[in-house]
Parts: sequence; C-alpha cells; structure tokens
Amino acid sequence: MTAVMALASVGLMNAQTTQRQIVEDGGTGPFKSEVVGDASCPKFTIYRPQNLKKVVKKNGALPVIVYANGACYNNNVEMRLLLSEVASYGYVIAAIGPYDEDDVMEQWRDVLRANYPKTKGEVIMANGEKILPYTEEDLKALQEETEKRIEEMNKKIENGEEIPTPHFIETYPEMLLEALDWLTEQNVAPGSEYYHCLDIRHVAAMGQSCGGAQVLGIAYDTRITTCVMLNSGIGDMSMMGSTQETLKTIHTPMFYMIGGPDDIAYENAQMDYEYLGDKIPVVMLNSKDGHNGTYYEKHGGNYAKAVVKWLEWQLKGKKKQSALFLNDKYLKKTFPEWQVVRKNF
Repeated sequence: MTAVMALASVGLMNAQTTQRQIVEDGGTGPFKSEVVGDASCPKFTIYRPQNLKKVVKKNGALPVIVYANGACYNNNVEMRLLLSEVASYGYVIAAIGPYDEDDVMEQWRDVLRANYPKTKGEVIMANGEKILPYTEEDLKALQEETEKRIEEMNKKIENGEEIPTPHFIETYPEMLLEALDWLTEQNVAPGSEYYHCLDIRHVAAMGQSCGGAQVLGIAYDTRITTCVMLNSGIGDMSMMGSTQETLKTIHTPMFYMIGGPDDIAYENAQMDYEYLGDKIPVVMLNSKDGHNGTYYEKHGGNYAKAVVKWLEWQLKGKKKQSALFLNDKYLKKTFPEWQVVRKNF
C-alpha cells in the first residue's frame, strides 16, 4: 500500500502544461523555444525548447537554469526575450513568477523612458519602436501623480487601513531552490514531460539586479554549477538577506554582466570582484548599456549572446565559447566597446 501511495503521489506532481506561447519565432538557437505555464508549479514560468522529448533524444539531457527577476518581482515578462533566446540553445529555465502573457514592449516602454541610457544613443526596442526620454512636462506630471498616490496611501495608514504588499514583489531567494527541487523531481518521475530530460548535474543560477542578490542567497547549494549576475552586485549592501559575507559561500565560477559606470550596480559589482578573492574564477564584462542592458532588444540583444556563450562553456563544456571571456583580441573584435576583467582561471 505504501508503494501504491508513493506512485500516486508522484503522479499528482507530474508536470501539467496548461499554457504555452512562442516568443520571437522561438529564438535564434538550434532548438526553437517556447514559454510554458505548468499547473504543477504555478509560482514559476518555464522556458524550454519545443518538442522537448525529440530534442533530448537526439542531443541528450539539457542543463537547467533557475532565474530571479530584476527588482525581485514576481513577474519575468521583462526578461522574456533573453530567456526565450537562451532556451533556444538547449536549456530548460525555471523563472520566478507565474505564467503571464503581458506585452514585453509595454513592460519596457516606461522603464526605458524614465531611465534613459544616455551613453547608448538611440534606444530601439525589439518591435522597432524608438524610445525617447521623458520631457520636463512628462516628469512633472509623473511627480504630481506620485505625490498624489503617496498622499492617498498616507491617509489610509492614518485611518488604520492595512496596506498589502504588492503581489509582484512577494519573492524570496529560496524560490530558486524550490524551482530546482521541482525540476529534479520531474526528471525522475515516470510520465512527467521532463522524465530523464534534464541534466541536473549542470545548473546555473541567474538573476538580474535585485534578482542577483537572490542568486547569491542560494549560491551555497552544491547543486549550483555557475552563477550569472546581470546588472547586479551586493558590495557593502544588504539585500534579500545577502551581504558581503554571503560571497564567502560561493563555490562556482561567476559571470558578471554589467552596464558600465552608469549602471547602478556598477560599484557593487566592482566590490564583489575584489571580495571574491583569489580562488573563485570570476569574469566581469562591462558595456555602455546602463542598468537596463539590452533585454528589450531583439532576442535579448548582445547580453543574451554573452549569456549563451558563458552557459555553453560552463554547462556544456564547449571551450571555444570561452574566447569571449578569456581572449582580449576576440572580445575587442566581437564587442569593441566592452571592457573585461577576469581572475583565477
């Protein structure tokens, strides 16, 4: 009876794809990708190659990525272009935040206008739309609207009304391990869509901005193979429970992709680089894209290209992909405006 109950329990946990969409024709990689909502893991969105079983049968089990969002939001739409692109190279990604079909460009439009990367020149989104910064009149109207909202909130507080935490930021670092646990369970559950499809020996933890702090918070886990920090760094701050002390738990190669001195994470990332000492392999690339990177550009732009190369090297052992990170001449030829520092390789 115990055995029967155990089998029934596994069956109930099996992946159940209920929603599906394809972004930018499935990416530019060799395996067209899709975005999936699954009833058995409603807190996460899955990015994976289409026809997963066929891909795995021909190419072997796929490495896994767990991803945390900028601002620690419970929504991954802003990174949909990059995550879909990465998945098209043969990865299964579990991103914090329930499945959502909101417009990626709508998510980015106001963010870019409010935080216009002046070092970049023209800002053009994946749909071809050119973004212009807010005018003085726009900024004044936004300020007035913000002040009005603050006034309304203060009145509610004075009246003793409870102010709920916005649902879109109710996340925590351990969610990344919950996602990894789910994928691990699915990999050994007969009947699951992911049964024997995942290479759990090769796992990347990746996060953008505040999401990077969440990555650091779980980087101690021995299942993590590498960490990818996008526009992120902890420095002397405390965020999501991570501090400078958290860096002492790092045991894997680290990749920092930073947007240059105009990136709000720039100084913290430089401090991380120093704090990580003389044992942990670290590469830091700096562009001129600011804190918003190239995530709103077609297929995630150049940041997606760099992430793919790092993952192909670290998770699949493709040493030729290391050129971007270890060969200065190759970097200058490929991305001439980018700067690199590295150590312990």
